[in-house]
Amino acid sequence: MYDTERSQSVTSERAILVRVILPEDTVEDDPLQELQGLAETAQTEVVMGITQRRERPDVRTYLGKGKLDDLVMQVDAHQADVVIFDNDLSPAQTTNLEKVLKVKVLDRTELILDIFATHAQTYESRLAVELAQLEYSLPRLKRMWTHLSRLKMGVGMRGPGEKQLEVDRRLVEKRIHDLRVELKAVEKRRERQVASRDANMTVSLVGYTNAGKSTLMNTLTEAGVEAADKLFATLDTRTRRWQLPHWGPVLLSDTVGFIRDLPHRLVASFKATLEESRQADLLIHVADASNPAVLEQISAVFGVLEDLGIEEKDALLVLNKVDRLASETMLEKILRRYPNAIPISAATRKGLDRFALAVSDALSKTFRNVDIETGVENGKLMAYIAAHGEILSQRYSDSRVVIHCRLPEKYLGRISEPGTEVRPHAAPALGDRSSDDPPASTELPHVDDVA
Repeated sequence: MYDTERSQSVTSERAILVRVILPEDTVEDDPLQELQGLAETAQTEVVMGITQRRERPDVRTYLGKGKLDDLVMQVDAHQADVVIFDNDLSPAQTTNLEKVLKVKVLDRTELILDIFATHAQTYESRLAVELAQLEYSLPRLKRMWTHLSRLKMGVGMRGPGEKQLEVDRRLVEKRIHDLRVELKAVEKRRERQVASRDANMTVSLVGYTNAGKSTLMNTLTEAGVEAADKLFATLDTRTRRWQLPHWGPVLLSDTVGFIRDLPHRLVASFKATLEESRQADLLIHVADASNPAVLEQISAVFGVLEDLGIEEKDALLVLNKVDRLASETMLEKILRRYPNAIPISAATRKGLDRFALAVSDALSKTFRNVDIETGVENGKLMAYIAAHGEILSQRYSDSRVVIHCRLPEKYLGRISEPGTEVRPHAAPALGDRSSDDPPASTELPHVDDVA
């Protein structure tokens, strides 16, 4: 399972992976596969892995004593530099483990934060990562200063290590406060920026990390964004125009990938980055059908969406990478649980025609067939309707006009001018149809590009 023959760079560290499997955990065929991918993304050389099943973690060291003794021997035998747990450790557990193992110990959250820090490119994502790192580090500052403990003086006297610890704690708390203020301002700017894109319907790609969201975006829009076969290749939201067949232009956004047990502090910190998903008209949930743990990954994404408060938003499940499936058995298993999912391959373009039609149909569900009555002089309202929906007919009477149109529900709520009335469309009785009232259209609505 572990490739120990790979060439090692000068700066890479040798890592041993550890996972304690608890009764409530969902276990894949290879319980350390995802952690190995994370470790390799962090540029470490994985030399071996250890798992242990327990009813509950050991309070002091998370691992049981016998397995910990085994780990000590393996660290020495493999000359490991770091031990990485696929669990979240308390500050005390990390300290106790480092005392016994004599090497650096990281937990799952710290590893993910390190990867995010490496991949963050924009000012916004760097702020978010720094905030998450500082919030994680604050309760662990004492561990970072244990090397100064022997400098303490006698009773009633404080050593320089303790004084420095207090100084560091105040500095970290102040920086956390400043970052939250900065991120709140960024959040407000992003909300205004996203809201200003009302001229088009918006679609957001979400899904597990490395599910192929960026590859799909490149295929649909020729965006040219990085699409690497590694975890968390995308941390910054990118938005491009997609000419959706049978519809017209929509705005398509690629967002940061999710992962099992994504740290809550990261979800909170990346709220501004995920604003595209929060305000999107439709979510496209991209899953890697070729991954043996795809069902668990789909459930994990739904869990993160719930944390973000957008689990009720319309979502279309897309099963990507079907070209990598060794047999149809796995695909049939997924479709039994999610019968409305759409199999595609972003790399080979397989299934993209059906996918585009499904997106058009999903966006069409947001349209309402209404009559809007207003004054004939209200050209501004007519232009607004034409820009955001489809005018089907107009009937004039004296100084009034009744506009029969199809308009997305979110735009209907913004029509509140005095002297203007919005009501559900009432089809005229047979033989009473106005000459300018066309038969009901069977085509999908078209949104004009007014951006």
